[in-house]
Amino acid sequence: MPSAKDIMTSNVVTIHKDASTQELAELFIQHKVNGIPVVDDEKKLMGIVTEGDLIDQNKNLHIPTVISLFDAVIYLESSQKFEEEVKKLSGTKVEDIYTPNVITVEQNATIDECATIMAEKHVHTLPVMDNGKLIGIIGKLDLIKGLSQQ
Repeated sequence: MPSAKDIMTSNVVTIHKDASTQELAELFIQHKVNGIPVVDDEKKLMGIVTEGDLIDQNKNLHIPTVISLFDAVIYLESSQKFEEEVKKLSGTKVEDIYTPNVITVEQNATIDECATIMAEKHVHTLPVMDNGKLIGIIGKLDLIKGLSQQ
């Protein structure tokens, strides 16, 4: 059975968290990928940023419901979630919109394991790791190609 290493794209397009969202958009257009790993100066994986993260910057802001009681304002929804949403909507850098807790697979993960993770975790891009080092990436198309060759 094919493993993650067999179906991954080895030439990984990465971006630094200090890059602008404009640079990010240009990378998505140029390389036609769903997600781009965010790396630090030492090329260590910090997270992932997706087309969806960039598109979300243009959605309407959901204002949380509040109750005013005496001189206090009580949020009926998480005020922290609202603050994070405002940060994402107004962000100009990758660090403002990327997801830091990225789901990864090891290079020896089976294609079925990769498919299960993508389906159950609702992710479309899986960084492939080898002893903590980013060695490749699996997108939806990579997975479909691998499944068709079984």
